[in-house]
Amino acid sequence: MKTKQLVLAALFIAIGVVLPQAFHTIPNAGSIFLPMHIPVLIAGFALGPVFGAICGVITPILSHLIFSMPPAPMLAQMVCELAVYGFLTGLLSRVFDVGSNLGKIYVVLILSMIGGRVIYGLLNYFIFKAGAYTLQMWLSAAFIKALPGIAIQLVLIPILVSRLKKANLI
Repeated sequence: MKTKQLVLAALFIAIGVVLPQAFHTIPNAGSIFLPMHIPVLIAGFALGPVFGAICGVITPILSHLIFSMPPAPMLAQMVCELAVYGFLTGLLSRVFDVGSNLGKIYVVLILSMIGGRVIYGLLNYFIFKAGAYTLQMWLSAAFIKALPGIAIQLVLIPILVSRLKKANLI
């Protein structure tokens, strides 16, 4: 492990714990704006699949321990979903050799976002809400309610990743 990777992982985890606090004054803001997803997705681009997944696991657990958010009933599914986001962005950014190419960053981001949401839906259907989870519930929670957060991710993350890579910071 390189010192830079550890420091960046710690930074992304810290941002993932602190950033959502700015949104918690708005009811249900976490599930609408998805602020915890942003640093985890960027961590995958910056650190690769293993550290991306680790950031995805540690961030919601640490946030829960410090701020009780996400709430206990949502913690396991958030850990799984964010781990998938971090892993997929890390893996796919290596597969597509994104560099600072904005088009490739978008492809990786969109595929990772879809993959994470599919895993979220499957885990709810088979484990966390088995027997009580429908396709309509998944579409509503993963896409319709989260539309503002999805839009923020699609605007913010590619620009940040591209600029950070051009500046050789990640």
